[in-house]
Amino acid sequence: MVAADSERPKDPAVRMFRRERSVPLRGSAAALCNNLSVLQLPARNLMHFAVVHGPSAQLLSAAPEGVPLAQRQLHAKEGAGVSPPLITQVHWCVLPFRVLLVLTSHRGIQMYESDGSIMVYWHALDSGDTSSVQAVFARGIAASGHFICVGTWTGQVLVFDIPAKGPNIVLSEELAGHQTAVTDIATEPAQGQDSVADMVTADDSGLLCVWRSGSEFTLLTRIPGFGIPCPSVQLWQGIIAAGYGNGQIRLYEATTGTLHVQINAHARAICALDLAPEVGKLLSAAEDTFVHIWKLRRSPESGYIEVEHCHGECVSDIQVCGARFCDPSGSSFAVTGYDLAEILRYSSV
Repeated sequence: MVAADSERPKDPAVRMFRRERSVPLRGSAAALCNNLSVLQLPARNLMHFAVVHGPSAQLLSAAPEGVPLAQRQLHAKEGAGVSPPLITQVHWCVLPFRVLLVLTSHRGIQMYESDGSIMVYWHALDSGDTSSVQAVFARGIAASGHFICVGTWTGQVLVFDIPAKGPNIVLSEELAGHQTAVTDIATEPAQGQDSVADMVTADDSGLLCVWRSGSEFTLLTRIPGFGIPCPSVQLWQGIIAAGYGNGQIRLYEATTGTLHVQINAHARAICALDLAPEVGKLLSAAEDTFVHIWKLRRSPESGYIEVEHCHGECVSDIQVCGARFCDPSGSSFAVTGYDLAEILRYSSV
C-alpha cells in the first residue's frame, strides 16, 4: 500500500542547518555513490572521515570546528595485475567489541584497525571464469553483530566472522540472493528478537533482499526491482529506505516487503542515503545537487510508515557523491563531491 507520493520539495524558508568550516582533502572524492564514511569518537571529541580517491583512500581526523588534525592515505593492495586497482568503497564497521575500517577494490577486500595503521585481513577476489570484459569488484559494506558483510560483482554477499581481537578473521558464509552486482548493504541491531529482519542488500537491478542474521544468515523476503538501480539503502526499526537511480525514495516494511511510501525526492539519481538512528531522520543526496532531510515515524494508530520533509540544502555546482550524518541525533551532516577538494560540513542552527 502506498501511503504517500510527494513531489520533490522546495527549500524551506526557515533554515535548519548552517554551513560550517570545511575539512580540506588532498584530492577530490571519486565519482562513486556512498563515497563518504564518518566515525564519531565522542570520548576524544574527534570526527573521522574517509573518502575514496581513485586507487587510494583518504582518512582524516578533525576537531568539531573542522580543523584537520591528522591525515592518512591507504592504497588498494595490488594483487595480480599491472595497473593499480581502483578502490570502490571505504567504510568503518562498528562491531560490539572493536571498530574496523574496510576497504573494497577491484582486487579484493582489506580490513584495517580503525585508524588505518595496521591491515589485519586481506581477501582476494577470485574472478574464476569471468570474461575479461566483466569488471571484478567488491562493493557494499556493513557490520551485523560480530560479522562484516561485503557485496560482490556476482551478486554474492561475503560474510566474515570477526574475532574480538587479532587477525583471525574467517569467511564464514557466502549469501546468494542477487543475480546482479550488489550496490549497498544496511543493517540494524536485532536486539535479540527472533525472526527479525536486520539486514537488507541492494543491487544494480533494484532488487532488495531482506535477511535475518545469525550463525547462519536466512533470506526472509525479496522485494522486486523495477529496472532501476538502487545505489543506497538504509534500515531503521523495521523500515527499509531505498534510494533509486530515478530520484525516488521508497519505504518498505522489512518483514513483509510491503511498499508504504513512495517519494519523488530528487530530480536525478540518488547517490547516498543515511539514517540518524536516535531520531529516525533520513538524509538523501543526489546528482541534482540537493541534500534533503526527512523525518520517519510509524503511526501508533495504523502502524503505517509516515514521512515528513524537514530540510533541503542545495550544494550548488557540485556533483554530490557522498553524504552522511555526523552524529546519531542527526544534528550535523557532511557532503563530498566530485572535483571538490574538501568535505562540506553543516550543523543545526
